[in-house]
Amino acid sequence: MRVAEVPGWEREFPLRYLLVRESRDEEDPEAVDLLARCADVEGLYLEPVPPPREILTLRGCPRDSRLAELATRPTQSERLLGNLLLEVFDPAGRVPPDSCILVDVSVITHRPTLGDPERIDLVIGTGVGDGLYDGRKFLPPVTPHFEFSSLKGRTELIGSCLDIGGLYVELPRRPDPIQLIGCEPTEVLLDRLLDPNPRRGDRGQLVALDRTGRIMSDHDVVLDVTSARPSVLGGSLLDVTLADGGLDRPAPEARAVRELWYDGEPTVPNQWAPLATRGRWEWLRLTNLGPYRPDPGHSGGEYHLDGRFVTDAPGLFLAIGEAVLGPGRELGRSLFWLRDRLGGGPSVVPPFTLVWHDAQVARQALADDIATADPGLSLFEEVLDILRERGVTVVLA
Repeated sequence: MRVAEVPGWEREFPLRYLLVRESRDEEDPEAVDLLARCADVEGLYLEPVPPPREILTLRGCPRDSRLAELATRPTQSERLLGNLLLEVFDPAGRVPPDSCILVDVSVITHRPTLGDPERIDLVIGTGVGDGLYDGRKFLPPVTPHFEFSSLKGRTELIGSCLDIGGLYVELPRRPDPIQLIGCEPTEVLLDRLLDPNPRRGDRGQLVALDRTGRIMSDHDVVLDVTSARPSVLGGSLLDVTLADGGLDRPAPEARAVRELWYDGEPTVPNQWAPLATRGRWEWLRLTNLGPYRPDPGHSGGEYHLDGRFVTDAPGLFLAIGEAVLGPGRELGRSLFWLRDRLGGGPSVVPPFTLVWHDAQVARQALADDIATADPGLSLFEEVLDILRERGVTVVLA
């Protein structure tokens, strides 16, 4: 069966989660095996785990680069470089480029590169963010090329190096258990619970539902059960603990947003406005494209964008979608999809007029938010370019 076909239950508390695993139905790639219906989950929503701190040696940095200039400043208090974007390229083009964020970089020491007076080696301490590390050992290209960009204000290429010692290592993950509260297990899960030697490491998905049964999100989990006992909710239900909730863990702000969406899509504008940035990203993720049309959609007309709360990137995309299509709708969750949606699909397509009220709020708040390879444009400016390029007349008020 598919998730949308899973029947509900008749209990005094609502059904909020499904535990499923991929089915072996070759004719239907979206088919799943239902393991359990669950009233609630504890331990799923966690603060992001800080990236692991590592000591890295950046070998062969050009002396005349901005990176070398910053790293060799004489004042000890200036050795903190903030966050850097590390991009790894294969000059031969045999593997795609990769990237990650180096968090809170501090320069430990520097020294001349052996045999090359025009280069220096930098020893840094840093948190290695998502990208290169996901619990597996990542192998670099045979002849990698490393570039660094500053993330202070506008993204700026500041240097490169020939090699990085200590980067490509296998890092252990700390498992974080989650509790499934009030589970109604199927025979598939009961067989697994009764198996004295269940296969370890099998993966499944925890699907979050709203009151109508609409899927709000799904998260990969490891199906290794550490305990199963009669539920605190009574009856024949179980409380089941999984050893590891997986890497795909939503932040606590996501739980609050999903509670707001649980009774259905929002109908009032700007309900997302009080949220911080992480909560706004979750709100944006829950928005729907639409209404969707098989034909190009309506054009013409005038739409009004309330710009008072456009203080970050998700707020920008939320305000645009809400202005044109209404609360709970999106006209693009990124620059790529904004350009795509304006080419056809939703019920409103260009040409039309967008009156952007309080536009100075976004212009100021997003001045240093760069989402393009062109360092001369802010996110606000690039959105304006996309709108006008697609035929939208923008009036800044």
